[in-house]
Amino acid sequence: FDLEAEDYVSLPKGEVHKRRQVVQDVTLHDLDVANASPTGTNKKDVLSLVQQLNKPKKTEITEKLRSEVNRVVNKYILEGVAELIPGVLFIDEVHMLDMECFTYLNKSLESTLSPILIMATNRGLTHIRCSDRGYSNHDDDSLLSPHGIPMDLLDRMLIIRTRSYNLQERLKIVSLRAKTEGIDDITTEALEALAELGDSSTSSLRFVIQLLTPAKIMAQCTEGRTQVTLSDIHTVQHLFLHAKTSAKQLLTDNGGEGYLHY
Repeated sequence: FDLEAEDYVSLPKGEVHKRRQVVQDVTLHDLDVANASPTGTNKKDVLSLVQQLNKPKKTEITEKLRSEVNRVVNKYILEGVAELIPGVLFIDEVHMLDMECFTYLNKSLESTLSPILIMATNRGLTHIRCSDRGYSNHDDDSLLSPHGIPMDLLDRMLIIRTRSYNLQERLKIVSLRAKTEGIDDITTEALEALAELGDSSTSSLRFVIQLLTPAKIMAQCTEGRTQVTLSDIHTVQHLFLHAKTSAKQLLTDNGGEGYLHY
């Protein structure tokens, strides 16, 4: 093996060409707004759409403009020039939507550019708002459906199984909430009483969390203490009613005075 052997390579000639890749994150709404100008561009590529972001004059975003932008974006997604990262649309208390909103959501989900839709509700079998022929809000004329969602939309969804919190989980949640609200000096008996009160069969965790601040005020104003004890929890528990307790008293023939009876 000759250690002194050398291989000579010819020196490259000509201009040096550099290639740079520019990645810019934009939303479909940004592209719609950027191209909603009276002097819009005739070019239908992604670069020309992005260049319109700095133009100040804007007009109304029409359905025709949205369709044109979606067409160009879909074209470049198929060619590999652009990449679609779907967004997430979270709708809480979805049973409050009416039939017109559900129709729009059902149509939007058919688009290839639609976001990931997450809906939350605590209703079981309930009426769909404005689902009667007269488009009113009377429940007697509305359609019944699970969770207040139309069946054609519900069939396209995956329902996540949930369960109620157990005692230890409620105790941990109440403890964390007390620290968040600045209630550091609270006895263990008081936290355990709140956790037991937060059972979904008798009350709710939201109601229990709302009792923390009144209990703190009760301890400071009446007893002059900074520590929240079990007696403070019992006091505010009788001062404020949960929605289930109030509804039961309204439906009871021998409810307290001052309640309406039907």
